[in-house]
Amino acid sequence: MRWEELTWKEFPGAVERSKGVCLLAMGVLEKHGNHLPLGTDVFNVHKLACLAADKEPAVVFPQYYFGQIYEAQHMQGTLAIRPQLLIDLLENVCDEIGRNGFRKVLLVNGHGGNTHMLNFFLQLMLYRKKPYVVYLAGGWPSKPEDLEYYRKLMDTQEHGHACECETSYGLANFPELVKMDEVPAKPGHTLNRLGHLGDIHTPMDWFAQYPDHYAGDARPASREKGEKLRQKSVEHLAQTIRRVKEDETLPTLYDAFFSRTEH
Repeated sequence: MRWEELTWKEFPGAVERSKGVCLLAMGVLEKHGNHLPLGTDVFNVHKLACLAADKEPAVVFPQYYFGQIYEAQHMQGTLAIRPQLLIDLLENVCDEIGRNGFRKVLLVNGHGGNTHMLNFFLQLMLYRKKPYVVYLAGGWPSKPEDLEYYRKLMDTQEHGHACECETSYGLANFPELVKMDEVPAKPGHTLNRLGHLGDIHTPMDWFAQYPDHYAGDARPASREKGEKLRQKSVEHLAQTIRRVKEDETLPTLYDAFFSRTEH
């Protein structure tokens, strides 16, 4: 059910088997400490999407590296796309997914810097009617027992980037690319250089906290932790796919909204 692995003859059957649902897993290219590859976000989220689609059939779009990452342009290896092109490309890709027979596009985000962009993209779907609807999957399961499971599994408190949990994911998903001997000797604690502003946000928030793109402490990371985290995430995403498949309320509301705006 991976888009790029299907033959032309297999594709219509895959669309039917997926009940018209395609997963678009999104990340970026950016520095992840000194020990994780630039493509970490994409590797992790695409693997998650594929494993979830094994449990609940859906077609998974190829690895997508084009997200919001302007805050890492000072780090070599970053690929930062022009803002208008970034949105146009995502819309174009979703349009092509729809043109190929899918009625529902489920965005799965693997990079924190994409969050605001993707929420904005959802609102853009109200600008012009599409023959498909877009959903944005949630992140880590939010039930109290799931959050407690996460806290007990982790040995460190500060997380955010190339940390214990993300490095553990990497050890579970692509161990051959993780260089544990390159993990910094000191944790990446926040510098909090704009803390005096309180709840005021600025474009420099991330750079002010973690200019070296290392947030947390990867030293306690392990493959076992990563496999346990991944299992929870896969189960949660499989449930999300199932709910999206069964949902007919959003498409109905979408049609009703544009029926009113057009008249």
